[in-house]
Amino acid sequence: MKTLIVYAHPEPRSFNAALRDVARDELQAQGHAVEVSDLYAMKFKPAIDREDFSSCYDSENFNVSLEQRHAHAHNGLSPDIRVELEKLQSADLLILQFPLWWFGMPAILKGWIDRVFISGAVYGRSAIFDKGRLKGKRALVCVTTGAPAQAFGPESLNGEMLSLLAPLHQGVLGFTGMTVLPPFVAHHVPYAGPDGRAVLLAQYRAYLNKIDALQPLPMPRLADHPGWSEDGMSPKAQ
Repeated sequence: MKTLIVYAHPEPRSFNAALRDVARDELQAQGHAVEVSDLYAMKFKPAIDREDFSSCYDSENFNVSLEQRHAHAHNGLSPDIRVELEKLQSADLLILQFPLWWFGMPAILKGWIDRVFISGAVYGRSAIFDKGRLKGKRALVCVTTGAPAQAFGPESLNGEMLSLLAPLHQGVLGFTGMTVLPPFVAHHVPYAGPDGRAVLLAQYRAYLNKIDALQPLPMPRLADHPGWSEDGMSPKAQ
């Protein structure tokens, strides 16, 4: 089994880095080959532009999806995208490791998704959800928060964590066909202290040790939406 950990935190000594290392060590102990993309250390470029493509589908109108599809088909992706796409396609398990910033992921991780989840390579037309091109792979989000656990949940101050992560869980990972595992959330990290952080690391290690027994999150299936057109782009006229 191959695991790709995409790590998005600017501090090499952060608690997110400790969680990354726990995942690497535990999964290697289970027999996984583990690769890490440290986005800040790589100085990964988060913004899509024309420089992402050595090929050109339309020189006058920059349509990202069309340019991605054309570049994928004609070996026109920039080297940094091509390398990360190959890592993603060869992985059996994808772990996204990041702190929750403004109820979402750091911009550099969003940029990695924008640039690497290529139209034509990981999704396209009817190749979405249970027909997505990453079907058969598993995905796991490991996220840290500054707020305590009681700040999340039904009728809480911040809302439910699964609702906050839905754009990532369903809109990216599930959309491209991946089996999405329940997230691991480390709460109140800046205030947990050494003992509290040690407990969180032990909990994550135990979580990964039972990863094969985790029940995936429910995702839409195209067969359950017969009104959706065959090209997957727009609903059929009623």
